Parts: sequence; structure tokens; C-alpha cells
Amino acid sequence: MSNRVLILHGWGGSDHPHWQSKLASTIAKNYGTVSFPLLDNCHFPSKNRWLKQVKKLLKEFKPHTVVCHSLANTLWFWLCEENIIEVERLFMVAPPSLNTTEQTIKSFFPCKIPQNICAKKVHLIVSDNDPWIELEEAENMAKSINANYTIIKNGGHLNADSGFGKWELIENLVIVSDTTL
Repeated sequence: MSNRVLILHGWGGSDHPHWQSKLASTIAKNYGTVSFPLLDNCHFPSKNRWLKQVKKLLKEFKPHTVVCHSLANTLWFWLCEENIIEVERLFMVAPPSLNTTEQTIKSFFPCKIPQNICAKKVHLIVSDNDPWIELEEAENMAKSINANYTIIKNGGHLNADSGFGKWELIENLVIVSDTTL
């Protein structure tokens, strides 16, 4: 059975040269199965529209692995309250604080950590200087969802603006360790 990878971007998308677009390209170049959709109105997102869109994707694409960046992590928490299918692996990269007050994305917050994370294995990756979350909150989040936890030194928001284009760590975790499924 081949691994199907669903990549979910955050607020504003993750187009080239963001590591998510590079990851999608690398998976496709190696004949992997990947879905990297542009979520509806990504610059002015609506939680309800994104929930509807991703629930449909989960049902139709049936991913084994989901890779979330930024706001997509919060979206995943909301999806977990919606009786979604459980995935094999979930990678949560640079989640924002669950009490974010940014007006443009206010429909997503505040948010609670779900009782069931809807994934068998979870790996949370955060930077020690991410402007969107304090390290202590990220560590508590990782413990609450029983996630493996990686801290990147001086990585900012782990996006293209902070220098994360092609990113070997995430490629190795998602593609190379795919053989552990």
C-alpha cells in the first residue's frame, strides 16, 4: 500500500519557495501520491469553509500522512472535533498559539487541544523563536497530544521568510521514514 500524503498550508498559503511546496514536489518527483491543495481564500481564511474543504479531501483522498504548517495545525485541532478518519502519521510544524488574537484569522481562535488527535503517530516541530507561539505552550501542546517533539534553533516561523525552502529534516521524516508505515 502506498503512502498518500496530504499537505495543508497555513494562512496565506505555502507556495514556492516554501518547504511545503518543495516537499510536495519531491514526493511527486519520486512517484509518491501527494495532495497539496490551495485552501479557499487563503489570505482571508474562514474556519468553516476550510473545515468543509478538508473534510471532503480526507474522505476522498484518504491520506496516510498529513503535514500541517501554522494555521493548518489549528484547523487540524478543529477537524478532530468533527469525527474525521484517523491517519497513520501527523506532522505539526510551527503551530500558532491557541489564543492567537490576529483579526484576519479570528474564526480559528481560541482553540482547545482535542481529546483525540486522530493520528497514530504525531511529530510536532517548532522553533525556539517563533513569533506566533511561546516555546512553553508548544511543549505543553506536544505533551498533551503525546507527540514526538523537535525544537529548531532560531528557525523563526519555519517558513520561506525564515529560510525554509528545501528542508531535509521534514523530507527525511515524511519520505524516508515512510518505510516505517
